[in-house]
Amino acid sequence: MKIALFRRETSHIDENKLNYLAGRLTALGAEIFYCTSAGSNELPENTDLMLSLGGDGTFLAAVDFLKGRQIPVAGINFGRLGFLTTARVDEGANSWIEDLVGRRFDIEQRLLLQVSGVELPEDVHPYCLNEFTLMRQGPSMLQITVSIDGKALPTYWADGVLVATPTGSTAYSLSVGGPIVAPTTECLIICPAAPHNLNVRPIVVNAASEIKISFKSKDKAASMSVDNHGFHVSQDASVTLSQAPHKALYVTLRDMSFIDALRDKLMWGDDIRNNK
Repeated sequence: MKIALFRRETSHIDENKLNYLAGRLTALGAEIFYCTSAGSNELPENTDLMLSLGGDGTFLAAVDFLKGRQIPVAGINFGRLGFLTTARVDEGANSWIEDLVGRRFDIEQRLLLQVSGVELPEDVHPYCLNEFTLMRQGPSMLQITVSIDGKALPTYWADGVLVATPTGSTAYSLSVGGPIVAPTTECLIICPAAPHNLNVRPIVVNAASEIKISFKSKDKAASMSVDNHGFHVSQDASVTLSQAPHKALYVTLRDMSFIDALRDKLMWGDDIRNNK
């Protein structure tokens, strides 16, 4: 089994844990190799699995690194929250290492969002796993026009707007009041950020929808981001968002569910009254 160990060039991870993980994988017969976000995106042929070593930002970078190649990615938490991560190296048995090498895991197909219609910087891949955002760059709010399959929504007066995938529903979208969506659901979430209207709410649309976004601002410019890549655009920019032609392959161990992650990592429903 060929396993790629991916890390971000700028991240600081526990080298002792990394060496332990690499040693266990090798002892189980896996052929391992290392790659970083700053390196070449060439991978050996027939790579079976990629382990993303870090937190959620590293996982997004790993998906970006693959550039659409259909290699399953397992997140191994060397960071903090790690909502997208599958496991972590601790002082226990770490039996999940045997599960990965023995292929005792499930693979979920996660929807990716495709960004087009605007010139992206050379280092920005036009697909995102979590969300696309348009945000104000200066002190003035944005006047944002959003259309779904050619039908315009009421104008948003807001700090910005984001379009999230189901995977991204527990990320920035959740912070601005968006709904939690099961990760394999086929939909997209449109959320205004700090809207200057009391009656503006997020909306969930079909994953096959084509979403177009443009804006005006007294600052004449705004910031866009594609997952963890950000760049500036002028107010004559117009972006089109749609479902990507391929999916990201997300590895989950069979004893871990999305509901478990909500409860254990986001403390969903945690109430001191339930502990009495």
